Amino acid sequence: MNADEILSSKDFKRCVDFHGHICPGLAIGYRAAKTGLERLDESRAADEELVAIVENNACGVDAVQVLTGCTFGKGNFIYKDHGKQVFTFFGRKSGKGVRVAKKPDVSKRSEKRDELFKKIREETASEEERKTFWEMHHQRSREILDRPTEELFSIRFVDISLPPKAVIEPSVACEECGEPTMASRLTEENGRKVCGDCLE
Repeated sequence: MNADEILSSKDFKRCVDFHGHICPGLAIGYRAAKTGLERLDESRAADEELVAIVENNACGVDAVQVLTGCTFGKGNFIYKDHGKQVFTFFGRKSGKGVRVAKKPDVSKRSEKRDELFKKIREETASEEERKTFWEMHHQRSREILDRPTEELFSIRFVDISLPPKAVIEPSVACEECGEPTMASRLTEENGRKVCGDCLE
């Protein structure tokens, strides 16, 4: 698929609706998730059939959640704060895993775009500057969507111990604040079971 086909596809539109706008980061996450699903021959998870491990908390992880069905709530979306555009996907049934890592030369820095982004963040950008920034951002996104997968990512199959399925356990009232807390998350202090907030 080329950029025009991707931009008009239902899958990409769902990612944009979830994230809020089109940007290069979302395009990277979209391409990474699609690549992982294709290499594993998997489709979107209804429950915990897939596991996604992301090594950043940037825009692309929104596309990963939408396309793979991996979420924090299901316990099959794992975040590692490594600051890397690396996405690893596993199929529980197949036992196969694939690591999709953005290549270094993919991130083209644009001094003008960076300058405009700074102005937008500082709320000093004019309407014309905002318009120019979003046009540049959109064009960069298109370039990412058009590039061959092998130019965007280093891809390799990996073996890793899968995390256990999500734990569901009863809540117990913290003996300090009274708020219901997962029993395994309470800590005994001075003979009382207290939550993490109260420990701090």
